[in-house]
Amino acid sequence: MLDVIGAGFGRTGTLSLKLALEQLGHGPCYHMFEVYEYPDDADVWLAAARGEVVDWDEVLGDYRSTVDWPGCTFWRELLDWSPEAKVILSVRDAEGWYSSFAETVKLVLRQPKPRLARFADEVVARRSFGPYGWCLEQRAATEAYVRHNRDVLVGVPSDRLLVYDIIDGWAPLCGFLEHEHPGTAFPIANDRDDFIRRHSYLPVHTRGGPGRLV
Repeated sequence: MLDVIGAGFGRTGTLSLKLALEQLGHGPCYHMFEVYEYPDDADVWLAAARGEVVDWDEVLGDYRSTVDWPGCTFWRELLDWSPEAKVILSVRDAEGWYSSFAETVKLVLRQPKPRLARFADEVVARRSFGPYGWCLEQRAATEAYVRHNRDVLVGVPSDRLLVYDIIDGWAPLCGFLEHEHPGTAFPIANDRDDFIRRHSYLPVHTRGGPGRLV
Protein backbone atom coordinates (compact mmCIF):
# COMPACT_ATOMS: atom_id res chain seq x y z
CA MET A 1 0.00 0.00 0.00
CA LEU A 2 1.06 3.57 -0.66
CA ASP A 3 1.61 6.34 1.87
CA VAL A 4 1.59 9.12 -0.70
CA ILE A 5 0.06 9.44 -4.15
CA GLY A 6 1.46 12.16 -6.40
CA ALA A 7 -1.33 13.45 -8.62
CA GLY A 8 0.58 16.20 -10.41
CA PHE A 9 1.54 15.96 -14.09
CA GLY A 10 5.17 15.56 -15.01
CA ARG A 11 7.23 18.79 -15.26
CA THR A 12 5.81 20.09 -11.98
CA GLY A 13 8.93 19.27 -10.00
CA THR A 14 8.09 15.60 -9.67
CA LEU A 15 11.65 14.27 -9.58
CA SER A 16 12.54 16.77 -6.86
CA LEU A 17 9.41 15.66 -5.00
CA LYS A 18 10.40 12.02 -5.42
CA LEU A 19 13.79 12.71 -3.84
CA ALA A 20 12.19 14.69 -1.03
CA LEU A 21 9.66 11.96 -0.26
CA GLU A 22 12.39 9.35 -0.17
CA GLN A 23 14.44 11.53 2.14
CA LEU A 24 11.45 11.75 4.48
CA GLY A 25 11.07 7.96 4.56
CA HIS A 26 8.30 7.54 1.99
CA GLY A 27 10.42 5.63 -0.45
CA PRO A 28 11.05 4.04 -2.73
CA CYS A 29 8.95 6.38 -4.85
CA TYR A 30 7.64 5.30 -8.27
CA HIS A 31 8.37 7.81 -11.04
CA MET A 32 8.14 7.66 -14.84
CA PHE A 33 11.80 6.71 -14.92
CA GLU A 34 10.81 3.39 -13.33
CA VAL A 35 8.94 2.42 -16.49
CA TYR A 36 12.03 3.13 -18.56
CA GLU A 37 14.11 1.02 -16.21
CA TYR A 38 11.53 -1.78 -15.93
CA PRO A 39 9.62 -1.77 -19.25
CA ASP A 40 7.63 -4.88 -18.30
CA ASP A 41 5.68 -2.57 -15.96
CA ALA A 42 4.12 -0.97 -19.03
CA ASP A 43 1.87 -4.00 -19.53
CA VAL A 44 0.18 -3.48 -16.16
CA TRP A 45 -0.36 0.24 -16.77
CA LEU A 46 -1.77 -0.52 -20.23
CA ALA A 47 -4.21 -3.03 -18.77
CA ALA A 48 -5.32 -0.46 -16.21
CA ALA A 49 -5.81 2.12 -18.95
CA ARG A 50 -8.11 -0.34 -20.75
CA GLY A 51 -10.21 -0.60 -17.60
CA GLU A 52 -9.08 -4.09 -16.68
CA VAL A 53 -8.72 -5.16 -13.07
CA VAL A 54 -5.01 -5.19 -12.28
CA ASP A 55 -2.92 -6.28 -9.33
CA TRP A 56 -1.18 -3.06 -8.32
CA ASP A 57 1.23 -5.12 -6.24
CA GLU A 58 2.83 -6.22 -9.50
CA VAL A 59 4.33 -2.79 -10.05
CA LEU A 60 3.85 -0.90 -6.79
CA GLY A 61 4.13 -3.55 -4.11
CA ASP A 62 7.64 -2.46 -3.17
CA TYR A 63 6.92 1.28 -3.28
CA ARG A 64 5.57 3.65 -0.65
CA SER A 65 4.80 6.61 -2.91
CA THR A 66 4.26 7.63 -6.52
CA VAL A 67 4.83 10.83 -8.47
CA ASP A 68 4.72 11.85 -12.14
CA TRP A 69 3.27 9.77 -14.96
CA PRO A 70 1.90 7.17 -15.19
CA GLY A 71 0.66 7.17 -11.58
CA CYS A 72 -0.73 10.71 -11.67
CA THR A 73 -3.44 9.74 -14.17
CA PHE A 74 -4.50 6.80 -12.01
CA TRP A 75 -4.84 8.74 -8.76
CA ARG A 76 -8.44 7.57 -8.29
CA GLU A 77 -7.56 3.90 -8.77
CA LEU A 78 -4.53 4.21 -6.51
CA LEU A 79 -6.64 5.85 -3.81
CA ASP A 80 -9.04 2.92 -3.99
CA TRP A 81 -6.08 0.57 -3.57
CA SER A 82 -4.47 2.63 -0.79
CA PRO A 83 -7.40 4.33 0.94
CA GLU A 84 -5.27 5.74 3.75
CA ALA A 85 -2.79 7.45 1.43
CA LYS A 86 -2.35 11.19 1.30
CA VAL A 87 -2.38 12.96 -2.07
CA ILE A 88 0.06 15.62 -3.25
CA LEU A 89 -0.90 17.69 -6.27
CA SER A 90 2.34 19.25 -7.48
CA VAL A 91 1.65 22.37 -9.51
CA ARG A 92 3.21 25.29 -11.34
CA ASP A 93 1.72 28.06 -13.45
CA ALA A 94 0.10 26.62 -16.58
CA GLU A 95 2.20 28.59 -19.04
CA GLY A 96 5.45 27.57 -17.40
CA TRP A 97 4.27 23.98 -17.25
CA TYR A 98 3.53 23.83 -20.98
CA SER A 99 6.83 25.44 -21.93
CA SER A 100 8.74 22.85 -19.90
CA PHE A 101 6.55 19.95 -21.07
CA ALA A 102 6.84 20.87 -24.77
CA GLU A 103 10.65 21.01 -24.62
CA THR A 104 11.08 17.74 -22.70
CA VAL A 105 8.39 15.09 -22.20
CA LYS A 106 6.49 15.87 -25.41
CA LEU A 107 9.64 15.54 -27.50
CA VAL A 108 10.79 12.29 -25.89
CA LEU A 109 7.47 10.48 -25.73
CA ARG A 110 6.39 11.36 -29.24
CA GLN A 111 9.28 9.19 -30.39
CA PRO A 112 9.63 6.59 -27.63
CA LYS A 113 11.63 3.42 -27.78
CA PRO A 114 9.56 0.87 -29.75
CA ARG A 115 8.54 -1.28 -26.81
CA LEU A 116 7.08 1.70 -24.98
CA ALA A 117 5.25 3.31 -27.91
CA ARG A 118 1.81 2.01 -26.96
CA PHE A 119 2.40 2.86 -23.33
CA ALA A 120 3.38 6.43 -24.20
CA ASP A 121 0.32 6.86 -26.40
CA GLU A 122 -2.40 5.11 -24.40
CA VAL A 123 -1.28 5.58 -20.81
CA VAL A 124 0.39 8.97 -20.85
CA ALA A 125 -0.87 10.94 -23.85
CA ARG A 126 -4.47 9.82 -24.21
CA ARG A 127 -5.31 9.53 -20.51
CA SER A 128 -3.86 12.97 -19.89
CA PHE A 129 -4.87 14.85 -23.03
CA GLY A 130 -7.72 12.92 -24.61
CA PRO A 131 -8.05 11.27 -28.04
CA TYR A 132 -5.64 13.61 -29.82
CA GLY A 133 -2.84 12.91 -27.38
CA TRP A 134 0.49 14.41 -28.39
CA CYS A 135 -1.09 16.32 -31.26
CA LEU A 136 -2.50 18.92 -28.90
CA GLU A 137 -0.99 22.36 -29.13
CA GLN A 138 -0.48 24.76 -26.26
CA ARG A 139 -4.03 25.91 -25.61
CA ALA A 140 -5.62 22.45 -25.58
CA ALA A 141 -2.76 20.86 -23.61
CA THR A 142 -2.85 23.63 -21.04
CA GLU A 143 -6.60 23.25 -20.70
CA ALA A 144 -6.10 19.53 -20.06
CA TYR A 145 -3.52 20.34 -17.40
CA VAL A 146 -5.86 22.79 -15.67
CA ARG A 147 -8.78 20.35 -15.93
CA HIS A 148 -6.75 17.54 -14.40
CA ASN A 149 -5.75 19.71 -11.45
CA ARG A 150 -9.35 20.79 -10.94
CA ASP A 151 -10.52 17.17 -10.94
CA VAL A 152 -8.03 16.31 -8.21
CA LEU A 153 -9.12 19.30 -6.13
CA VAL A 154 -12.74 18.18 -6.39
CA GLY A 155 -12.09 14.47 -6.00
CA VAL A 156 -9.79 14.33 -2.97
CA PRO A 157 -10.93 15.35 0.53
CA SER A 158 -9.21 18.60 1.48
CA ASP A 159 -7.75 17.16 4.68
CA ARG A 160 -5.88 14.53 2.66
CA LEU A 161 -4.68 16.81 -0.15
CA LEU A 162 -1.67 19.10 -0.42
CA VAL A 163 -1.48 21.45 -3.40
CA TYR A 164 2.24 21.93 -3.60
CA ASP A 165 4.74 24.05 -5.48
CA ILE A 166 8.29 22.80 -4.93
CA ILE A 167 9.60 26.37 -4.71
CA ASP A 168 7.97 26.39 -1.25
CA GLY A 169 10.50 23.80 -0.09
CA TRP A 170 10.26 21.59 2.97
CA ALA A 171 7.82 23.48 5.20
CA PRO A 172 4.44 22.63 3.61
CA LEU A 173 5.55 19.12 2.71
CA CYS A 174 6.80 18.31 6.20
CA GLY A 175 3.73 19.85 7.77
CA PHE A 176 1.37 17.83 5.58
CA LEU A 177 3.22 14.54 6.16
CA GLU A 178 3.86 15.29 9.84
CA HIS A 179 7.64 15.18 9.63
CA GLU A 180 10.25 17.39 11.20
CA HIS A 181 12.32 19.52 8.83
CA PRO A 182 15.26 17.29 7.79
CA GLY A 183 17.75 20.12 8.17
CA THR A 184 19.06 19.81 4.63
CA ALA A 185 18.54 21.79 1.45
CA PHE A 186 15.46 20.81 -0.52
CA PRO A 187 16.48 18.62 -3.49
CA ILE A 188 16.14 20.28 -6.88
CA ALA A 189 16.57 17.95 -9.85
CA ASN A 190 15.72 17.31 -13.50
CA ASP A 191 15.73 20.72 -15.14
CA ARG A 192 15.28 20.73 -18.92
CA ASP A 193 18.92 20.08 -19.80
CA ASP A 194 19.14 17.34 -17.17
CA PHE A 195 15.98 15.71 -18.57
CA ILE A 196 17.45 15.45 -22.07
CA ARG A 197 20.73 14.05 -20.73
CA ARG A 198 18.88 11.42 -18.73
CA HIS A 199 16.98 10.24 -21.79
CA SER A 200 20.04 9.89 -23.99
CA TYR A 201 20.86 6.64 -22.15
CA LEU A 202 18.58 4.83 -19.75
CA PRO A 203 19.53 1.41 -18.34
CA VAL A 204 16.78 -1.17 -18.61
CA HIS A 205 16.12 -4.01 -16.16
CA THR A 206 13.59 -6.65 -15.35
CA ARG A 207 12.28 -6.97 -11.82
CA GLY A 208 14.59 -9.96 -11.44
CA GLY A 209 17.75 -8.16 -12.50
CA PRO A 210 19.47 -6.31 -15.34
CA GLY A 211 18.00 -6.60 -18.80
CA ARG A 212 18.72 -5.19 -22.23
CA LEU A 213 18.11 -1.83 -23.78
CA VAL A 214 14.79 -1.40 -25.60
